[in-house]
Amino acid sequence: MAIKHYLQFSDFTLDEYEYVIERSRVIKRKFKNYEPHHTLADRTLVMVFEKNSTRTRLSFEAGMHQMGGAAIYLNTRDSQLGRGEPVEDAAQVMSRMCDVIMIRTYGQEIIERFAAYSRVPVINGLTNEQHPCQVLADVFTYIEHRGSIKGKIVAWIGDANNMLYSWLQAAEVFGFHVNVSTPKGYDIDPAQVTPGNKNYTFFASPADACQDADLVTTDVWTSMGYEDENAARLKAFDGWIVDGPKMARAKEDALFMHCLPAHRGEEVAAEVIDGPQSVVWEEAENRLHVQKALLEYLVHGKFD
Repeated sequence: MAIKHYLQFSDFTLDEYEYVIERSRVIKRKFKNYEPHHTLADRTLVMVFEKNSTRTRLSFEAGMHQMGGAAIYLNTRDSQLGRGEPVEDAAQVMSRMCDVIMIRTYGQEIIERFAAYSRVPVINGLTNEQHPCQVLADVFTYIEHRGSIKGKIVAWIGDANNMLYSWLQAAEVFGFHVNVSTPKGYDIDPAQVTPGNKNYTFFASPADACQDADLVTTDVWTSMGYEDENAARLKAFDGWIVDGPKMARAKEDALFMHCLPAHRGEEVAAEVIDGPQSVVWEEAENRLHVQKALLEYLVHGKFD
């Protein structure tokens, strides 16, 4: 099978996602039943981190071990990448010593340059522009709880960040709609959106964006790398907290998601994230299961 990378959500077709989601179901069921699933025996994942991580590292590392393989952690602070080794050179060397590579870094162009010189599949563990693995877990979580996401409404409340851009790509693939509400000055960058994307609508009011939504989701107001803007962001985002009244505008059976870590009292009220509509803990766990299916597919292709 030709090398296939997973650098942004649009890299897979709907058919590929349907396969990966079904494999995620199988893999999760086996995990819950303590059934071994070692389809990646004798395979090695290299994980390159330039940004801090909890869920990404744990889910990829644990997942690789659970599938019979090995995972190696590299941080740019203690590798040659941190001392100026060209990304292209690092890609050629690393990809000769392992079977798949996951990178969590800053600019999307870094991971694209790396993938262009890699002999093995490369996975985007997060960049400033995209977070496809998280949105894959989110879509899987919605399908688990409510069935097909086609034709549904997802309300995004917060700034235009990597999560939103991956949600917008997912909407095109799966055929759902995103209601977007961002504070002034933190809105969508047209360069990050597919020209002609009709799968989203902008709302100046975050409450209006939640109207009749099937899923309401948000993220921290200050992402990694933007800490110097924290005070300005707290002021600009006043009123964008996902609270009880906003959730009441959504459908009665609407779900709430957050990619975590969360700041209760800022982007989300405790009554929401800890309430009955919240599925954030299942959402976090599902990073493990969908990424195991993703790794398996990129290494082996489809199983019968």
